[in-house]
Amino acid sequence: MKSVFIDGESGTTGLQVRERLARHPQIEVVSIGPELKRDAKEKCRLMREVDVAVLCLPDAAAKESAALAQSVDCRVLDASSAHRTAEGWVFGLPELNEQQRAAIADAQCVANAGCYASGAILMLAPLVSAGALPPDAVYAINAISGYSGGGKPLIENYESEITQNPAVAAYGLDFQHKHIREIQVLSGLAHAPIFIPSIGNYRQGMLVSIPLPQVNEEQLVLMQDALEQAYHSEDFVIVQPFNRTDPETAPFLTPHGLGGSNEVHLHLFGSEDGTRGLLMAKLDNLGKGASGAAVQNLNLMLGLEESLGVELY
Repeated sequence: MKSVFIDGESGTTGLQVRERLARHPQIEVVSIGPELKRDAKEKCRLMREVDVAVLCLPDAAAKESAALAQSVDCRVLDASSAHRTAEGWVFGLPELNEQQRAAIADAQCVANAGCYASGAILMLAPLVSAGALPPDAVYAINAISGYSGGGKPLIENYESEITQNPAVAAYGLDFQHKHIREIQVLSGLAHAPIFIPSIGNYRQGMLVSIPLPQVNEEQLVLMQDALEQAYHSEDFVIVQPFNRTDPETAPFLTPHGLGGSNEVHLHLFGSEDGTRGLLMAKLDNLGKGASGAAVQNLNLMLGLEESLGVELY
């Protein structure tokens, strides 16, 4: 039996990770007393005893806890955005390339991929690598997530009976969103993308879209083939047929239907004349976008079956 300490288990991601691990047959969760959750000495004691510390904390607190873990030689999986492009940390997206699983399995420090970033990188990285998309273009990425992606305060606000919330609200309008750097670096892009995320008035589910205004039919065929080749043996990344929406919601593609799942569905659409295209990723912002991916990475780090404890239905 392996043991894991979740630092920040009362937060949105922490609660989801704990819920998934509660049904994991080979991992035991070690908890800190609520009155000691900011006690560095007690955290260090627990970190010495467990196999991995999972950090479900704001960035600043995650950096402090990561330093504590490293001081006692405890392996770390950080679910915050603090270390995703940091030196010495392995990016926690197993499907990124053929070497990524082994890198995660051997790593002392793993940074869980961001929710929006997971969808964008899984579309861009293999296409840039295959030469189907130019690395020096400036890509626009539009995305919408359920309000649960905003953490406890936003969840409470949206679920309050007395609060009137907008159906959709765009944010990150200063071009400084925390996912931009990891999308650029891990996708192999020369320039930062223009990334505009939005929150919708529904609990969870995510769509990430990348318009391709100047393509041709040959490029679209190459892109579809590259995506299918990249993920043909993956359990959690599903490449849909060209120009196909979900049959149950056609002609629409909605962010719903993958709640609790660790799957990502990738779609490529093309115009009738083949001169315009659209990439879209559908995922659960609390699943593959957060806690599902965290458990998947934990399983790799601990040498366990990769899918154990990942799904929640």
